[in-house]
Amino acid sequence: MTNTKRWIWQQTHYPHFTYDKGKLESTLLEIKYQQGLLDGIYKNINKSDLDVAKVEILTTEAVDTSAIEGEVLSRDSVRSSIAKKLGITLEKDSSSTQTDGLVDLLLDATLFYKKEFTLERLFGWHNALFPTGYNSVYKINVAKFRGEEDMQVVSGPIGKEKVHYVAPPRDILENEMSRFLKWINDDNDSSIIKAAIAHLWFVIIHPMDDGNGRIARALTDMLLARESKQIYKMYSMSHAIKNDKKGYYDVLEQTTSGSTDITLWLEWFLQTLLSALYNSKNSVNFILEKTNFWDLHRETVLNERQIKVLNKLLDTGVGNFQGGMNTRKYASMTKVSKPTASRELKDLVQKSCLIQMPETAGRNISYEIRIE
Repeated sequence: MTNTKRWIWQQTHYPHFTYDKGKLESTLLEIKYQQGLLDGIYKNINKSDLDVAKVEILTTEAVDTSAIEGEVLSRDSVRSSIAKKLGITLEKDSSSTQTDGLVDLLLDATLFYKKEFTLERLFGWHNALFPTGYNSVYKINVAKFRGEEDMQVVSGPIGKEKVHYVAPPRDILENEMSRFLKWINDDNDSSIIKAAIAHLWFVIIHPMDDGNGRIARALTDMLLARESKQIYKMYSMSHAIKNDKKGYYDVLEQTTSGSTDITLWLEWFLQTLLSALYNSKNSVNFILEKTNFWDLHRETVLNERQIKVLNKLLDTGVGNFQGGMNTRKYASMTKVSKPTASRELKDLVQKSCLIQMPETAGRNISYEIRIE
């Protein structure tokens, strides 16, 4: 290898990672407290609402773990794949081979968190991510380790590339993964810290041609489920990571190019997990508002256009649809004339589905969801 920089895997004490426990204690205590609050909230939600919550959170996890890598998935397609796997009936199946595979991976990680993690299981996950054998237009090694060429993480234009990381060479991958798998299957250690280390360690090894980040995040979910002994994780770690994508890659770069002291990575990971727990409480309110809204309007006569607009407002979040809904936006979204849009909006107001936003009037009238 021509690069003389000493990466973390070249350090003398690798993979014996060290960290400052004192810097993590307060955050760990807050995480435990927030986990307890979240468990209490979900225990008081009825089963049908809980099922909705599971689907929405898993949908967010699938969409955002892909978005971190720059891959945009259809939320409807992901939701359909999840519903299909969980035996939930939807009016329209929008699933695809791609979303089916990703959902299989994510569900396997959490539903079977007790199951031994083997090379066979890893390769099964990889095959689920790349069912066609291609990443976009490039053929990759699917369900097997990467090839002989150096695995580099780079950015920048050709000729001016910046090397962020160089992974261990191919000829030591078997040994690297053997140590990793032995450690990850150690039943004596099921902790949040272990989940954080697993994520980092897998990224350090970078054993696959592509999909290493998504698999690392799935491993995180598996170990967090093992720690909490819950098959459904009611928060999205990937959503919190996506919200600090730059911080994620920055801390990975600093840690993988430094010593075996990984305190910086652990601090970032724990703070991100805490953010995910905070976000989940907001998601609960969103799910309950949407469910209660449709419970209230179960018998309300609405056409398909009106239902589409209402769901759009609900999916965006109450009060979060920029500028509210007005005639122009309604007409554009539903492909109807402005007079029709105006008439159908007024109908939604009369049926107590929408309410006029304060300080809007005349041609500038806007509406938002009416929540009882």
